[in-house]
Amino acid sequence: MVLGVSTGAGWAADLAVKAPPAPVAAPTPEWDLAFGGAVGTDYNFRGITQSDHRPYVGVYSELRYNPTWLPNVQLYYGSGGESIDFPNHAAAEVDFYGGFRPTFGALALDFGNWYYYYPGGQGFGNEAGAVAAALPNGNVVKSKLSFDEWYAKATYTFNDYVALTGDVFYDPNWLNSGAYGTYASGILKLTAPSSWTPTGIGASISGELGHYWFGTSDAFYGVPLFPAGVKYPEYTHWNVGLDFTWKVFTLDLRYYDTDLTKANCNILTSDHTASFNAASVTSTNPGGLASNWCGASFIAKLSADLTVNTNLK
Repeated sequence: MVLGVSTGAGWAADLAVKAPPAPVAAPTPEWDLAFGGAVGTDYNFRGITQSDHRPYVGVYSELRYNPTWLPNVQLYYGSGGESIDFPNHAAAEVDFYGGFRPTFGALALDFGNWYYYYPGGQGFGNEAGAVAAALPNGNVVKSKLSFDEWYAKATYTFNDYVALTGDVFYDPNWLNSGAYGTYASGILKLTAPSSWTPTGIGASISGELGHYWFGTSDAFYGVPLFPAGVKYPEYTHWNVGLDFTWKVFTLDLRYYDTDLTKANCNILTSDHTASFNAASVTSTNPGGLASNWCGASFIAKLSADLTVNTNLK
């Protein structure tokens, strides 16, 4: 040990030498698993209820791979399921999806494929093996409604408070109807500063405006004036709502609506709860059935989202 007094400059230099090195950020683990679940007052998909305006439950898991040899890119594969109430009495919606997410600074991209599987469906109509000629209200529906969808998304985060997303989805055979479907939307999300909310609580407001274009169905859904198939009606969908987050939980309070008439809603959904309305008789909806599945709806959803590396270590 050396006893003595050094000058201020020498003492400062000595401290600089002996100070511990700055901590190095831990590398992102290559593998991670995300999972979670949700309960809601209604399962709404692009403006149309999938649960007959009744409560639903859903779960999911997603395996993620962040390769060290491909920085700023995440590969993923997921599966999930939701409770539904479909005209063909399918047991549930089961989802399988996968893709990759490249990131370039504030710009995050997402490309992949989603398969919507509806097991246990029964046919109502002129389908081979159908259990009945038609539903009690006269609508027809296939036993198999499963379909796959390709998608591309882009999110630009301007700062901690503003993010904008644009996306497009393409369905080669929407709900196994024979018609293609293309959906595109824009989403604006505004996040409140942390000083605006109680400690530990996050809040944001977001809104989506989207449009769905469709092709023509196959002959199964044909009507007297269009026996080869019906041109499905395109429509515009929007939603706006508030999110509140606490730890792994999110409470979403959201308003949904579309510009679909009740007649066009029936054409798209084959709603087994639709009822006759003289004003809904059209050349493509000759039975005059009117569906309430595409109208205004307020939905509350509580979800939990976790990852192994963040929440279980």
